[in-house]
Amino acid sequence: MANVSPQSRFGAVAQTLHWLIAGLIVLQYVLAELAEEAGVARKTDPSAAMEQLILMARHKSFGITILALAILRLGWRLAHPPPPWPPTMPKWQVIGARVSHWGFYALLFLMPITGWLASSAENYPVSWFGLVQLPDFVGPDEGLAHDLEEIHETLFNVLVVFAVVHVGAALKHHFIDKDDVLRRMLPWPGR
Repeated sequence: MANVSPQSRFGAVAQTLHWLIAGLIVLQYVLAELAEEAGVARKTDPSAAMEQLILMARHKSFGITILALAILRLGWRLAHPPPPWPPTMPKWQVIGARVSHWGFYALLFLMPITGWLASSAENYPVSWFGLVQLPDFVGPDEGLAHDLEEIHETLFNVLVVFAVVHVGAALKHHFIDKDDVLRRMLPWPGR
């Protein structure tokens, strides 16, 4: 296979935003799991309550970071269209790829927003790393908080499904179709 031409690759900004957001999503999962474990542990260990609060504060801060990066990424995408799909790619795959990419954008907005709203409804303020206090868009409401948490978790499960399909499709293109779909998002051109 020949080197991937620069015109058929995403630029450095799009690649950086893609991989940074992907890494932060993994971090978010880890923080949420650790906070949940601390929540269970606090029944027998009172110091775990502080650990849970710290972990959730970080989770919220990184969630707001993802939201800001998603806004930047969407703006970049609109101003810098992606490289063309390989001409050999079937139309149904192109449509599926477009639907999944816009689905990712929707999830990158909806997940932080539902988390932020859930936190507001729980009467827990959201700040960005303790530097900026964000406004509450809803008042305290236990039922609403529960519903928003459920939506937030469901959206995460949908995101996991999207990610598995996304990675699977990229690997299929690389190893079976032997086209440049995967390499166009990698930071190195490769062969």
